Amino acid sequence: MNVVILAAGMGKRMQSALPKVLHPLAGKPLLAHVIDTARTLSPAKLCVIYGHGGAAVLEHLESHKAKGGVEISAALQEPQLGTGHAVMQAMSELDESQPTLVLYGDVPLTTADTLKRLAEVAGNDKLAILTVMQENPFGLGRIVRHGGRITRIVEEKDARDEERSIKEINSGIMVAPTVLLKKWLGALTNNNAQGEYYLTDIVAQAVDDKVEVVSAHPSAGWEVLGVNSKVQLAQLERIHQGNIALGLLERGVTLADPARIDVRGELVCGRDVFIDVGCVFEGKVELADGVSVGVHSVLVNARVEAGANIKPFCHIEDAVVGPASQIGPYARLRPGTVLGEDVHVGNFVEIKNSQVAAHSKANHLAYVGDATVGSRVNIGAGAITCNYDGANKFRTVIEDDAFIGSDSQLVAPVTVGAGATLGAGTTLTRDAPAGKLTISRPKQLTIENWKRPVKVKK
Repeated sequence: MNVVILAAGMGKRMQSALPKVLHPLAGKPLLAHVIDTARTLSPAKLCVIYGHGGAAVLEHLESHKAKGGVEISAALQEPQLGTGHAVMQAMSELDESQPTLVLYGDVPLTTADTLKRLAEVAGNDKLAILTVMQENPFGLGRIVRHGGRITRIVEEKDARDEERSIKEINSGIMVAPTVLLKKWLGALTNNNAQGEYYLTDIVAQAVDDKVEVVSAHPSAGWEVLGVNSKVQLAQLERIHQGNIALGLLERGVTLADPARIDVRGELVCGRDVFIDVGCVFEGKVELADGVSVGVHSVLVNARVEAGANIKPFCHIEDAVVGPASQIGPYARLRPGTVLGEDVHVGNFVEIKNSQVAAHSKANHLAYVGDATVGSRVNIGAGAITCNYDGANKFRTVIEDDAFIGSDSQLVAPVTVGAGATLGAGTTLTRDAPAGKLTISRPKQLTIENWKRPVKVKK
């Protein structure tokens, strides 16, 4: 089939300079959700209709093209004269031998299964509409039936009182034979309250042409909810996060509170994973068997291996945490960090672009940057690797069984040999030999007859 995605609207109620379809839901633009779903259908043609914020929308489409898959074309709607007018802009891009599915860039949660079901009832010769029953259908197009058969769709502003009482509404999503769709679009008029060309008016034309108009229904009402304001965006965010949480629970993950988790990407969990409240997961995050993630931790493109414990208030980005490791609380693992088995990273410790081997510890108040740390190394409080000279980065190597005393500064490039000890307060500017104590500290002095200055009274 062909897929046309309407994404030209301004979104005035969003009160934002950002085009409506680029506002994020679960960390991904609304339009991206729709494109990703459409691609799972393996469409012959995929065309996005853009208008307001055109440059930004086109830039977003380029990022999708880089992922490969079906080619995405774009067509400009200028001016914006309604949904029917929008679909007209795509007709030259479509394969007339295939039916066309119309989607909306601000309706992000429609599932592929629902769209497949709609396509099945449409076949190659019917007009199929995705409809849903709503208790409060105010503002939405109503499905008008006679003898159970769909005869037309009437918009709220054009509906009579008896038509406004209808609870079956049009989602706007439909599948139509492309040759007939082209004909019907060409016959649209804008004789309505909005002065626009409504896509829904093709229903009456289909009836006149003796084309059967059929319907399918989504598995849940939220699949057809659109976004026109920040309020609606927030509501969809919670619905979507609730669906993600339900999926995690069904796969055996323990959530302290399913209402207080945010997944803004892909979260893959093993068995017996526990996630406490307020945690945020961005990009692709993998939590292996038995992992525990503490309150208000943020994990971005990270892998946490079996049995590791992420304590509260940690930030882990583009990093790997080894099995049985203990992280935090208040630890930060920056991009390029790879920790081995049973590594302890304590409160207010930051590690960046470094590899730390098994059983090593940095339990508090340390910075390890651009370093290779061996096994069973102890890094004391206040120790830092001085990896940057203001222009270039340099690497520190700390070999197995080394002990780095508190408040030490390791000025890279420098190597601490296996089993070496640095005394507290050492500033290391040359390699420390293996197995020996290295210390740089001025001789302690006590100054006799010294008096602390006092404030002069004015």
